[in-house]
Amino acid sequence: MSRTLECGFIPLVDCAPLVVARELGFAAEEGLNLVLRREPTWSAIRDKLAHGLLDVAHMLAPVPLAMSLGLGGLPLRLDTLQVLSVNGTVIGVSRALATRMRNAGGMIDFLDAEKVGRALIASAEQPLRIGVPFPFSMHAELLYYWLGALGLIAPRDLVVRTVPPPQMSDAIASGEIDAFCVGEPWGSIAVERGSAELVLPGVAIWQFAPEKVLAVRHDWAEKEAENTARLMRALWRAAKWASEQSNRMTLSEILGRPEYLDMSSEIIERPLAGRLVASPEGRQVRAPGFVEFFRGAATFPWRSQAVWIATRIARRMGLDPRDAATAARASYRSDLYRANLGAAGADLPGASEKLEGALAERSPVASSSGKLFLGPDRFFDWRTFDPMLYDGA
Repeated sequence: MSRTLECGFIPLVDCAPLVVARELGFAAEEGLNLVLRREPTWSAIRDKLAHGLLDVAHMLAPVPLAMSLGLGGLPLRLDTLQVLSVNGTVIGVSRALATRMRNAGGMIDFLDAEKVGRALIASAEQPLRIGVPFPFSMHAELLYYWLGALGLIAPRDLVVRTVPPPQMSDAIASGEIDAFCVGEPWGSIAVERGSAELVLPGVAIWQFAPEKVLAVRHDWAEKEAENTARLMRALWRAAKWASEQSNRMTLSEILGRPEYLDMSSEIIERPLAGRLVASPEGRQVRAPGFVEFFRGAATFPWRSQAVWIATRIARRMGLDPRDAATAARASYRSDLYRANLGAAGADLPGASEKLEGALAERSPVASSSGKLFLGPDRFFDWRTFDPMLYDGA
C-alpha cells in the first residue's frame, strides 16, 4: 500500500525534480503517491507546511533558515533534506530603465555582473523599486550581495516589494516596480509580454547558489524516517533524469502541462538550455550553468551555504551571527542525505562544509567514490566565504 505525501509547489522551472518524480514513476517505485499541490505564494506554502496541511514542500532555500531563527511569524524548525535546484533566476528591468542602462553602456555583456550593476545603480531613479518573490529568498540575498558590493547600501537604499512569480510581469508593466529578480520562466514571460528586458542571470552573481530545497518539518522527518528516505531517493533519481540534456525536450513538455506551469514548452526549454530571449525584439543571450538539478553535487545540502545565508539574514535582522550559524547547520540535513542516499549511489562529498566561492573552474574533491567534481562556485567579486569563522565549537 502506497503512502500519500502532499507536496506544495510554485509553478517554476525549478520544481522539475518533484514533477519528474511523480510523472515518471520514481516516487511510485518507492511506494509513494506524491500529490503535487500548486500554490499561489511562498507564504501559502510556508504556512501550510508549518500547520501540517502539507507534508513536504518545494521551498526557497533561505526560508527554513529564517524560520529556524524565529523569523517570518512562525517560530518553527524546518529542515532542508536536499537541494532541488541551483541557480535559475534572472534580473529584469523595465523597458524605460533598460534604455537608460544602454545609454550608460551597461548592457553589453549579459554575464558581466559588475558592469550591469553599476549601470543599473547609475540609471535607476532612486530608490530603486525591485520585486522579489519573498523577503527571505535567494533572490533578495543575491540582490543585496551584488548591489551592496557595488556601493549601494542594501537593503536600506532599495524599495523591495514582494511579488509572487506569476505576477511579476504585471507588476513591472503597471509601473509598480522598476526591476525584478525572479525564477524562470517568469522573467521570460515578462519579456514575451513586452514589459521587461533581462539584464543579468543569477548565476553571474554567484555561480553555484542553492535556489530551491526540499523542506519538511523537523518533527515530520523524525517521525517519518522511512518515508523521508524513500522521498529523498525518488527525488535524487528524478534530479539525475532532469539534468540529462537528452531529456530536456520531454521535461519541457511535462512541465508545460496545465497542472504545472501551463505554458508553451518552448519558453520552458530556454532556461533549461541556458539560452534566453532577453528583449521583446528577440535579443538572444546565453548563460552557461543557468540552472542545475544534479551535476556537481547540486542536490547536496551544503552546510557552508546555509551558514552564508543565515549569517547574512542575522546581520540584517539584528541577530547574533554565531547563533544563526549554529541553527543553520542543524537545519541543513547533510546527515540525513548521507544516511539515505549513500546506498542509493550518491557520490558523497568528503565534508559537509567548504570554502564558498573558491572554485573558478571544475575541480576534483574528496568523495565516497573518489570521482566527484564540483563546478565553479565563485562570487562575481571574487570574495570567498569561510564558514569556520562562525564555528561554535
